[in-house]
Amino acid sequence: MSDCIFCKIVDGSIPSKKVYEDDQILAFYDLEPQAPVHVLVIPKIHICCADAVTEENAGVIAHIFTKIPEITKSLGLEKGYRIVNNCGEHGCQSVKHMHFHILGGTQLGGRMT
Repeated sequence: MSDCIFCKIVDGSIPSKKVYEDDQILAFYDLEPQAPVHVLVIPKIHICCADAVTEENAGVIAHIFTKIPEITKSLGLEKGYRIVNNCGEHGCQSVKHMHFHILGGTQLGGRMT
């Protein structure tokens, strides 16, 4: 999508501080971190949100979750981390491109809200 900020990061027209990249996904540091380590992991194909996951595109989401342990290990998150996905307005999804937040680097609070 031409107006999607994450699609522009994928195509290189907007720079990012990359953590991991392969042919299907990209992981990069969040510009407004909410933890000492805050990385976003996105599919390179545009999927707007969790509601748009289908049998046809679910493979890339599965691929993200097979790579998260490798990504978190490279970030030094051996003591644990949180994975967050926001979906829709009430879920506070700010960018309409499926993404997962990896948060860690400290003891996180027990509440999710």
